[in-house]
Amino acid sequence: MPYKPYGHEKGVIKFQFSSLRGDFVDFAGQGKEITGYGKDKYTIIKDLEDYQPGIYDKPLPCFGCGLGWFSFLVGFLCPVMWYYAAFLYMGSYYRKDPRERAGLAASAIAALGCSVVILIIVLIRLF
Repeated sequence: MPYKPYGHEKGVIKFQFSSLRGDFVDFAGQGKEITGYGKDKYTIIKDLEDYQPGIYDKPLPCFGCGLGWFSFLVGFLCPVMWYYAAFLYMGSYYRKDPRERAGLAASAIAALGCSVVILIIVLIRLF
């Protein structure tokens, strides 16, 4: 029997919780009592002694920020680093570690912007 609202007092609806006493119906349609099930019984899912670090638990190279972001930041001093990271991005270097993808993409965009600026400067000087 599902719970049904039967009135409210001060804006709060009261419910009839007769069907929520701790039993459920399994797929065969038979009710089972589960109120005492699982008390004081715990199962260890993963032991801390058997911990194996995942491939993404290792810190990124270049002071932990990754090769892409490091190239992006250093590229403001030496724009050749943007082109280096752009070639790594085009060569799918980020497949080794997907965390590198954003930094490499930012460096590739910066290299594209730098190329556009250089092209505009060259065109202005020639004409």
